[in-house]
Amino acid sequence: MNERDSETLAGMLTELGYTPTTDKKTASVAIINTCSVRENADKRFFGTLGQLKKIKEDRPDFVVCICGCMMQQQHIIDTVKSKYPWVDIIFGTHNIHEFPRLLQNVIQERTKQVAILEDGGEIVEGLPVRREHPHKAFVNIIYGCNNFCTYCIVPYTRGRERSRKPQDIINEVKTLVADGVKEVTLLGQNVNSYLEEGTDFADLIGLLNGVDGLERIRFMTSHPKDLSDKLIEAYGKYPKLCRSIHLPVQSGSDRILAKMNRRYTADQYLALVDKLFSVALDICITTDVIVGFPGETEQDFQATLDLCHRVRFDSAFTFLYSTRKGTPAENYPDQIPEDVKHARFNRLVEVINRYSAEKNQAYVGRIVTVLVDGISKTDAAMVSGRTEGYKLVDFPGDSHLIGEIVKVEITQGKTFSLRGKQSQ
Repeated sequence: MNERDSETLAGMLTELGYTPTTDKKTASVAIINTCSVRENADKRFFGTLGQLKKIKEDRPDFVVCICGCMMQQQHIIDTVKSKYPWVDIIFGTHNIHEFPRLLQNVIQERTKQVAILEDGGEIVEGLPVRREHPHKAFVNIIYGCNNFCTYCIVPYTRGRERSRKPQDIINEVKTLVADGVKEVTLLGQNVNSYLEEGTDFADLIGLLNGVDGLERIRFMTSHPKDLSDKLIEAYGKYPKLCRSIHLPVQSGSDRILAKMNRRYTADQYLALVDKLFSVALDICITTDVIVGFPGETEQDFQATLDLCHRVRFDSAFTFLYSTRKGTPAENYPDQIPEDVKHARFNRLVEVINRYSAEKNQAYVGRIVTVLVDGISKTDAAMVSGRTEGYKLVDFPGDSHLIGEIVKVEITQGKTFSLRGKQSQ
């Protein structure tokens, strides 16, 4: 979601005549788009902000802007105002559309600009975008979250759920396809909650499946409690829907899931997995897992390991629990010691990586379709891209393949990626 917001900000700057630069020392404008999900992101933000201070001292005309989820929290804004008074523009997740006006005000009036809305209000359509890839795009379909998991700050920083009109989404996708896009990723804090004008998420996928020229549909992220049979059946019904799903489980312990306010049990989650495999046997399932949630016992953690053994996820984002100011879990008793968290984390990662490697090794000899994204980061003589199941594949090739969907025979399965050769 933040990547998509950054593309919008880049699009606005492009329309204003700016061009990107990687050199902070010569830049006219710097924007830090912040995230509040993890504590480490907070620390990196303040570190980066400190680095920009010297540039600002040397060049007072250098405009420093900060935005995103952290700016929706009053204690962060108070810290910035008191310790970093040289920051020029502060705006929140609901004020992105105001950025050009705020920037012009700073340049013309030389006055600090602060714009923070508590709630999103109406969705602003038609904002410009500067995409990272010409052949694929992010498409927002729903903003905000109503779930209030006890560890999560997102409902407080992104606001309540607001769905876009289906025709606005379809029109955007058609425009993207006309511009060369082959794959779209539908975005929302919980895409399963999408509902507008009688169209639910599965209906929306069906409508987009009918867009001529579009070849792949992805989405993120799904909440298990809202994963309907209708959506599961879409995997067998709509050929453009990629056979992959990111389905965060967070814990395998019913007791911890209840404390997290996730509103499903481990058995209910496993039943969803069974349904997914029954409709699409080759579907790739990835997940999120939090280690060390307050009150987590060894038995609770073992339940998480057991669930991971049962599902055999293709990969997982694993997190050490960190307190988020303003969330209920911040004040829960029985916070887990850091050494215990790290020991459990290492055990979990070992299990996840073992199954990732096994799953990838099973691809050897198979022919898959890969949408090529660019030159490989590990070997300049290779290109890399993603399978339908979102597996990363490197294979010999050059830049003329970027943006093409290519058949590749897999020759090697590694823990985090595949290698192959172009298939005739």
